[in-house]
Amino acid sequence: MKILIFALVGVVAQLVDGALGMAFGITATTLLIFSGLGPAHASAAIHLAEVGTTLFSGLSHWRLKNVHWPTVLALGVPGAFGAFMGAYVLSNLSTEAAEPVVSTLLVLLGAYVLVRSVAVPWKKNENTQPVSTTRRSRLGLAGLGLAGGFLDASGGGGWGPVTTSTLMSVGKAEPRRIIGTVNTAEFLVAISATAGFVTGMGSELADNWQPVVGLLVGGAIAAPIAAWIVTIMKPEVLGGVVGGLLMLLNSSRLVNYFGFLGVVAVILFGLAVIVALVVVRKRSLLERSLTGDDAPEDSQQATAESDAEATAGRTSGRHYEGEGTKVQQREKERARG
Repeated sequence: MKILIFALVGVVAQLVDGALGMAFGITATTLLIFSGLGPAHASAAIHLAEVGTTLFSGLSHWRLKNVHWPTVLALGVPGAFGAFMGAYVLSNLSTEAAEPVVSTLLVLLGAYVLVRSVAVPWKKNENTQPVSTTRRSRLGLAGLGLAGGFLDASGGGGWGPVTTSTLMSVGKAEPRRIIGTVNTAEFLVAISATAGFVTGMGSELADNWQPVVGLLVGGAIAAPIAAWIVTIMKPEVLGGVVGGLLMLLNSSRLVNYFGFLGVVAVILFGLAVIVALVVVRKRSLLERSLTGDDAPEDSQQATAESDAEATAGRTSGRHYEGEGTKVQQREKERARG
């Protein structure tokens, strides 16, 4: 009976993830905790299942040329380190200490999904520039991966909401390449988080086979349904519903620890921070669009090609002019001879 419940959790989480491109972990963690699983066991089961799902996802994106490997390493290696530390910290916390921490993180992540869905449309704009490879960009990716990996393992989810949303907001790569690159990098995060849970929990992970199998089976069943849901439901609507439910379900657990006013304070503070971040990102995108920094890659490429053709034409013209001069000199020499 338990494995059926875990399979249903996998179905719901995959439906959300397939429609939004994120939130599998935070949705599954919330439902697994409500089914009676401890926070550490829930996160361990999810990351163990994600080793398989992210591997196949990464291979699929690689075959479709949706993966930018330098970004995978710049994002995934720090993410793996953060995931190991987050898993080790969570596995060494008691259930009583872990529940309020994880529930708080899930409330804030739910608020992020909610605000992100309402304030920033899930629009896939293809007119973007290639991924930057500057030192500043690599440092930014490293910090983003480290934070996303730690949050993902310690909170049971968060890699997608943190990394995918941030890279989408920056808008320096095509959405398909962002999603493919983030999903491929998540394979490193899942392996490292699993290693952290093995180190911290040891033989206790043997009890997690049922949720792992249930999540895998449920996710496999829901994958084609999720692809169909994308065609009939707006991501903004689903994201708002999911974010609201995550906040509601997890905040109800926090009442036992912080009281009603404490939970309200946490939610309001989280919403204020998230709204501020979204406003700053939208303003940054607007400024870049007004200054022309986000000129479409195709137009840039066309300009480069026209410049190259013009240069080639000038070079060719000089070449033919030189050949004509040589012919005239030879004719003059024959006339004198």
